[in-house]
Amino acid sequence: MRLAFMGTPDFAVPSLAELIASGHEVVAVYSQPPKPKGRGQKLTPSPVHAFAETMGLPVFTPASMKTPDAIETFASLDLDAACVVAYGQILKAEVLSAPRLGCFNLHGSLLPRWRGAAPIQRAIMAGDRQTGVQIMRMSEGLDEGAILLSEVLPIAPDDTAATLSDRMATTGATLWTRALAAIERGGVTETEQAGEVTYARKITPAEARIDWTRPAAELDCHIRGLSPFPGAWFEAPGPDGPVRVKALMSAPVAQGSGAPGEFLDGELLIGTGDGAVRLLRVQREGKAAQGPADFLRGFALPVGTILG
Repeated sequence: MRLAFMGTPDFAVPSLAELIASGHEVVAVYSQPPKPKGRGQKLTPSPVHAFAETMGLPVFTPASMKTPDAIETFASLDLDAACVVAYGQILKAEVLSAPRLGCFNLHGSLLPRWRGAAPIQRAIMAGDRQTGVQIMRMSEGLDEGAILLSEVLPIAPDDTAATLSDRMATTGATLWTRALAAIERGGVTETEQAGEVTYARKITPAEARIDWTRPAAELDCHIRGLSPFPGAWFEAPGPDGPVRVKALMSAPVAQGSGAPGEFLDGELLIGTGDGAVRLLRVQREGKAAQGPADFLRGFALPVGTILG
């Protein structure tokens, strides 16, 4: 099939690789414009953009797909279909209807649960036991289209947003070949979404701050759901004032007890509103991620310290 691929983050790269490997003709790749990164603020292409260039594919990075020029360029590609994975832009009806067979999206949840920008993080943060990847026909509504294919994945007790995202990206990529074959021969069953709708709103910096008054089980989900980015964080008292620390991995400890935010032992066991949570991986500002022993060797926290 003659395809366009639209995606931006690492999560989308396996899907593009699978489409290329399966013999489809990817005539254009769309991605978000390069962004300044690092100390020098050098413009850096997205992971999809960089991968597409290594494969010799033409890349388009319009700031908006809503402009007449962008819509006209897309329509002129004479596509059979467009495959979309975490592109990061809303597509208008003129774009969705331009390919002969339509536009299709790989989404990282079991819709209609967790429609929106952060479905993987929200599923872990909510304590969900399972999630999935689905290919749906795109509509103008936010993740409201009919479902073509689904694959359910369990969420392990030690999953972070990073580990779960990697599994979902790999599994989701394998769905494209089956979905496109069924779409082309007209043999696909499209199932309308049913059930309670929930929204995976974008993670805000303020929301990432740890509230030690919450129960340990909830905080463990909060920490793992935000790891590694943006990272759940707290403030610890340093010699020159509060120091921000990210918690990247944790485990709830039911038998722990202490005031919320109280440092309970020499291994980063912290009291919560119900039980305690042990921090297994942390990161100070400007430092590499560390385990409890290495962290405490360079940052003294007396037992009984109350964390902000």
